[in-house]
Amino acid sequence: MYYDPKPTKYPFPDDTSSHYLKIKKDNGIIFDKDYHYIETSKAFKFTRFISRLLLYTIVFPFSRIKCGLRIEGKKNLKKHKELIKNGVISVSNHIHMWDYICIMKALPKWPYTLVWAPNIRGENGKLVRIVGGIPIPEKNLSGTQAFMKSVSKLLNEGNWIHIYAEGSMWEYYKPIRPFKSGAFSIALINKKPIIPMAFSYRKPGIFCKLFKIPAKLTLKIGEPIIIDSSTSNSNQKDELIKKCHDEVCKLAGIDPKDNIYDAIYNNSKKINYY
Repeated sequence: MYYDPKPTKYPFPDDTSSHYLKIKKDNGIIFDKDYHYIETSKAFKFTRFISRLLLYTIVFPFSRIKCGLRIEGKKNLKKHKELIKNGVISVSNHIHMWDYICIMKALPKWPYTLVWAPNIRGENGKLVRIVGGIPIPEKNLSGTQAFMKSVSKLLNEGNWIHIYAEGSMWEYYKPIRPFKSGAFSIALINKKPIIPMAFSYRKPGIFCKLFKIPAKLTLKIGEPIIIDSSTSNSNQKDELIKKCHDEVCKLAGIDPKDNIYDAIYNNSKKINYY
């Protein structure tokens, strides 16, 4: 049964893609053409290996309890495993500090994710990198070019990249916010399928009271959206965004016609719906 927690404790900003969590530190890293967007050192790989053991033995079981996590639609991943093994992008709404952990638990591959640059500069930057975070350069053309080259390399080597198309995290927010175009540009450039996913909510249970959270989470995985290689990118991008946004709405239990936001981000402003 779909549920709306209607959160009031979080100061959601006016711009639908803006962040409201405060990053306490800034280590000064510049994400330019010389930054290693894909870390390949042996020490880093070893750290990732150890972290994977910790995730599977401790973090994933705890996340199921803490978030009341239920995963639906994994059959869609099994059905399309041949498609997925050649590289894939997934998109979802971004509604919880732990929702990437939930996504990692659901996937058959160790994913990467594109993240807000201050998250890498901040106090949790090393952890974000270990679990697959790749910073998105801000106002740096050479950095953006190096970033795009790195992302294409990952996809063409058969990796999985998850992207939060809404642009920021708003905890326990039910409506699906407008999607920014970055994920879809990357999919079109690299001719890789997009798998829509969505988090929705269930009424809180006993563990929700223990952890002081307003709802349990359900992650639902949809069917891949295939890129039409015969159509030009400029004509296809808006259509692709709308199609994917509609699918995420449906997976979240929302009729796309009833969702309060347009599909495509255009300096979109928050709508107070309750």
